[in-house]
Amino acid sequence: MADSTNLPAPDPQAPPILSSAPPKSIMHKIFTGPNGIRAGWRMSIFMTIVVASGAGANFSLRAYLHATGRKIPSGGPTTPLLGLLNEGSIFLIVLLAAWIMSKIERRTVADYALPARRAFCAQFWQGALIGFAAISTLLAAMHLAGVFSFGTLALHGAEAWKYAGLWALAFLCVSLFEEFFVRGYMLFTLTTGTGFWPAAVLLSVLFGLAHTSNPGESHLGAFTAGAIGFVFCLVLRRTGDLWMPIGLHLGWDWGETYFYGVPDSGLAAQGHLLNSSSHGPTWLTGGTVGPEGSWLCVVVIVILWILFATWLRVVKYPNLAAIPDPRRR
Repeated sequence: MADSTNLPAPDPQAPPILSSAPPKSIMHKIFTGPNGIRAGWRMSIFMTIVVASGAGANFSLRAYLHATGRKIPSGGPTTPLLGLLNEGSIFLIVLLAAWIMSKIERRTVADYALPARRAFCAQFWQGALIGFAAISTLLAAMHLAGVFSFGTLALHGAEAWKYAGLWALAFLCVSLFEEFFVRGYMLFTLTTGTGFWPAAVLLSVLFGLAHTSNPGESHLGAFTAGAIGFVFCLVLRRTGDLWMPIGLHLGWDWGETYFYGVPDSGLAAQGHLLNSSSHGPTWLTGGTVGPEGSWLCVVVIVILWILFATWLRVVKYPNLAAIPDPRRR
């Protein structure tokens, strides 16, 4: 064995030896960045999975209905069972797509702001109460302005409790789908590419525009939908996950549709507790949109923003360990 003491000393004037890695190809640079696969490609893969899975589920449903001689009900007020089936199945498709993406990206579904360990935690119920209180405050303000009447009871006894439970389940599915689809996987992925607030603004605008497809929707109604979505982004930023926004969404929609029986983003529903009514100028009542089309709704949204901005002060989202690039943290 050679004696290490006889090895020549390194020349201090010699340039350092650098380990040179092979240069990255153009294709590698196009498809990957500091956070792995670039955000645009990840979004494309995610949406492809969602659309393909949705198309497959829709084809299977139509084939089943054709074979059994049944039809999908269309027109008229929406029902809680229809909402439960539609929104619940779409949420499962989105959750499946996010799970597949988590395996590709070596992340977890919790990184996309939906940790199972936090399901129905205290913040979820706080959100549900605040959401119900917010829509109640809006309708109380409309009542004081002389443009809204709470009316009489439309349901009694067991029927009232049945619809209360069915609508709660339906709007839980609505909230899970809309929050996780928009402010779950997509918000996280865009955050890794643009930063949190630019992604939150963009997705809130798109969330509002998506409501324009609802019958009876207005420009102001679409704006308030996007604005409340932006408030949900703030709550996500300060709580760390989507469970409080899901509760907020649920409490608002349940109170609006079931408890008070008013149109929700232009959609009327079957089975509501009160026979309420609006009467007066559209800028106060919201017209066919419902209370979300009222300028008073803008005031309530501003109050909610101030409430959460002063109450929740610690930034907890996104999970920094899931975003290697410090510029996007």
